[in-house]
Amino acid sequence: MINAKNYAGIPDKYAKLDRAETVLISVPYDGTSTWQKGADKGFDAFLAASENMELYDIETNSEVYKRGIYLAEPISENSSPDLVVEQVHKTVKKYIQQNKFVTVFGGEHSVSIGTIRAFEESFKNLTVLHLDAHADLRDEYNGTPYNHACAVYEASKTTNLIQVGIRSMDSSEKETMNTDQVFFAEQMIYDDSWVDRAIDMMTDHVFITFDVDVFDPSIMPSTGTPEPGGLLWYETIEFLKKVFMEKNVVGFDIVELCPNPTNKAPDFMIAKLYYKMLSYKFCQHDYDDFLEIIESTEKIKKIDKLKGQNDFGNEND
Repeated sequence: MINAKNYAGIPDKYAKLDRAETVLISVPYDGTSTWQKGADKGFDAFLAASENMELYDIETNSEVYKRGIYLAEPISENSSPDLVVEQVHKTVKKYIQQNKFVTVFGGEHSVSIGTIRAFEESFKNLTVLHLDAHADLRDEYNGTPYNHACAVYEASKTTNLIQVGIRSMDSSEKETMNTDQVFFAEQMIYDDSWVDRAIDMMTDHVFITFDVDVFDPSIMPSTGTPEPGGLLWYETIEFLKKVFMEKNVVGFDIVELCPNPTNKAPDFMIAKLYYKMLSYKFCQHDYDDFLEIIESTEKIKKIDKLKGQNDFGNEND
């Protein structure tokens, strides 16, 4: 039985808290964003796209929803930025303490302050992997430290912060930024070694905070502040796959999707991203690589074809 009230319309038996390995918490908050509004509508668009997505993942040859995904009650607090962060922190930590794999969907990036705080308190020597177009390292903005422009300032003081895809920042953020652990988009174009170097900097436990504007606007226009020169799909998921493979990813969030009613492709891409990340977390170590089997079969066919051509040529000699 398909249930539209569950994540991706999965059957009830995979959506109950006691059965689920993953918890999905939505935070439809857009109180501090400063240009294009709409991140508070991101989760509904993501959920609608998820309900129209195939739940079999070709790459991992898996159906990760069968590990259980519980859709928690949304965090509705929106009276002030500090109270939002407080409620997010409290809710996330509650599910971490229940030994769930906790994922959060915004909302704007300020919600990550409370999420990261909960994970930092729960996992020793935590790395925060921050994928974003923007540095988000201001200590305060517009009169509050709980602004989307301050999303990882606290993490820079309390965790091992690694930033990927950065291509926009204020000069004041240079004082906080550890440039040895920042991979600027302009540099990444010319140096493929950034993937291994970033992973080498990570501790065992990794939390991923993923701002959708890390993607290039050509594939992700539906975000508050799109910046040119971003990442594309396959290079992003290949990096994420390697992180999940080599480290213990303890949770992740996705933020800043601002849906456009006339272009649903970005919503669908982020729905696929969320599901792909879950597939990497739970299914990559024990699957038969469907694509590798296909590729091996194709190679055998090519070899047989070439062998046949050579045999034909020898017969004519």
